[in-house]
Amino acid sequence: MNELFTFLVLSLFVVMSPGIDTALITKRTISDGRNAGYKMALGITTGSLVHTFAAAFGLSAILMQSAVAFEIVKYAGSIYLIYLGLSSFISKKKNDTTIDERQHQVEEKKSAFNQGLFSNVLNPKVAMFFITFLPQFIKTGENATQQLILMGVIYTLLSISWFFIYVFFINYLREWLMSPKVQKVMDQATGLVLIGFGLKLAFDKQQ
Repeated sequence: MNELFTFLVLSLFVVMSPGIDTALITKRTISDGRNAGYKMALGITTGSLVHTFAAAFGLSAILMQSAVAFEIVKYAGSIYLIYLGLSSFISKKKNDTTIDERQHQVEEKKSAFNQGLFSNVLNPKVAMFFITFLPQFIKTGENATQQLILMGVIYTLLSISWFFIYVFFINYLREWLMSPKVQKVMDQATGLVLIGFGLKLAFDKQQ
């Protein structure tokens, strides 16, 4: 019981701490609204489930032990984050949006789930977190795989609960945040955060 309580408390602190996920959700909620923020959150937490099962069945261990596999996933993830960050600096200079541009914006809105999913799955640091954090709470003498899956699911539920609450409240500030000046500052700020995380991920070394 003590191990479970400790796991819940630590997991909650990890979930609530600002990071890549918070930056992505904030940017998407402000730019496209609450539903897009929810989809982004669902994509991110789905990625957590992917890492949970990978850790439970040993795939993350292989990733952490293989320098080549780690580097491939690491650079893919860092490039994707930098791309998302740079996209924040691409301003809309024309007020008259063409049909093609409108269609592109619709597609962008539909891709919120995929952006969240890919940003999470392509981050080997998330895999490292799951394979190093979860095993600390495994009880010896019991099925380790089942315990890892259970803890991963609990962590995911905590994550989606917090993200949904976060999106719900930040959406009320959207009208103010959507003003041209504030939006420009927020876009550039979150863009810099994403680029920073992407560069950090690229230069981080495998432990």
